[in-house]
Parts: sequence; structure tokens; C-alpha cells
Amino acid sequence: MHPAPSVIVFTTLSGLGFGLLFWLGLGLPAVTGWVAFAFFAIGYALAVGGLMASTFHLGHPERAWKAFSQWRSSWLSREGVCAVAALVLMALYGAGLVFFDERLALLGWLGSALSLATVFTTSMIYAQLKTVPRWKTPLTPALLIAISLAGGALLAGQVSTALILIPIAGVLQILWWVRGDGAFKASGTDMATATGLGHIGAVRAFEPPHTGPNYLLRELVFQVGRKHALKLRGIAFGLGYAAPVLLLLVPFSHALAVIAVIAHVAGIAASRWLFFAEAEHVVGLYYGKR
Repeated sequence: MHPAPSVIVFTTLSGLGFGLLFWLGLGLPAVTGWVAFAFFAIGYALAVGGLMASTFHLGHPERAWKAFSQWRSSWLSREGVCAVAALVLMALYGAGLVFFDERLALLGWLGSALSLATVFTTSMIYAQLKTVPRWKTPLTPALLIAISLAGGALLAGQVSTALILIPIAGVLQILWWVRGDGAFKASGTDMATATGLGHIGAVRAFEPPHTGPNYLLRELVFQVGRKHALKLRGIAFGLGYAAPVLLLLVPFSHALAVIAVIAHVAGIAASRWLFFAEAEHVVGLYYGKR
């Protein structure tokens, strides 16, 4: 699928932001006053900035508010509801820390739970799609949650926790890639199942649906060469997982911590690009892409 920059920014930054808010809600790090304000400002800038970036991929961004009305059936709506609830509760919790030096623990715990729920609902937007076999797996929410928690711990300065969570996220990333490479074939989807005409015998396309480009070809039949994908996987894993762990294992310095965060964000952004670029939508069958 076409890796739109707005969606890459959204999934990368919002996951990191809500991951940081998760740890802040648990009181980690234990900060108050203007130090707390700085941490919450970073968390909100990432979370809200990511959410705002997602609206640029909509055909009519001004109608984004309508997404909230379908929370009973839509993971997108559930994401919006969870995100707003998490941001409101964490704002109240943060205000207590910044202005009154008071830790309203219950608000923090609820805000943490809703922050994690926001990441989960985001992941389920993709994990529910039968039309993209690479995404439809429990590994998708597991991976996105692990990355969010690991990146949040890194930003929150929880070094020992990050040293555990980043390798876990790295293992899940590898498992997700390995499983995904055979997902389309394992799904048993072909032209016969996609059209529902398998009962009449072998099914093949007589000719392409059309010769000119259209929305489906631009958005859902994007292809990336395997050679380039492998290089990007190496970059994503090296920057997103290996480099932060190595930088955290050496004697601590704020400069190295900043480099570790930058490397992690760059690596996760690369993995997000691949998340979309390698996702084979079944509509590609109609254009002879499988």
C-alpha cells in the first residue's frame, strides 16, 4: 500500500507520545513543577501532533469529527474516543503535578490505561483487515504496543525498563516481518476467492480492468522491491532497536540519551514506511500484482 507521509508521522509520533504519557501516568519519572511540565509538553506534542497529521490523509479533513460517532463498530472511532479521554485525564493529572505538586494517582492510572488503549485501538484499525493478510494477526497490536511502551520508557528516562522493552519490541518486529512475508500465500487468497467465482473452475483475468492509473493503483497496489525492503529492514532494526540498546549500555550521558531517542524514532519511522509499503491488498489481484 502507498506509504503516505501523514500516516507514517501519525503512527510513529502518536505511539511514542502516548507511550510517554503511559509512564507519566504511573508516576515515572517522579517529577513535579516545571520539570513535569516539560515531560507532559513533549508527550502532548508527539501525541497531538501525530493525531493531527493523520487528518491530512483524509479526503475531507474538516469532517474528521464525524469519526467519533461510529464507536460501536469502528476502531477508528474508538481510537478517537480513547485518545480524547486519555488527553483530558492526563491534562488534569499533569495540572496537579505542575501547579500544585500533587499526585492524583487515580487520574494518572486511568490516563495510563486510556493511553495504552489508544495505541491498541490504532493497531486494530489495521489488524482487523482481512483484505491485508500481512496486517491481520495478533502480532500487529502486540508490536505497536511494545514499540509504544519501549519508546515511552526511553523518553521517560526509564533506562532499565527500556533495556528490557526495546529488545522485546525488536523480537516482535522480526517475528512480524517473517510471518508477514508468507501471510498472503498462507491466506489462500487468489483470483477465484477474491471474485467468488471459484466454483465455476479456474479464474484468471482476461485483461487488466483499465490501462490508466487510478486511486486503487496509487493507494492500494504500491510495490516495493524486495532488495530495497531488506535494506530498509536492516536500517529500521539497526536504528530503532539495536542502536538505542547499545547507547543505553554505555555510561550514561544526556547527549547519548538524546542520540538514542533520535535513532529510535528514525528506525521506527522506517519500519512504519515498510509497514505500509509491504502490505499487499487483495485488490492487487485484479491488476496482476500477485
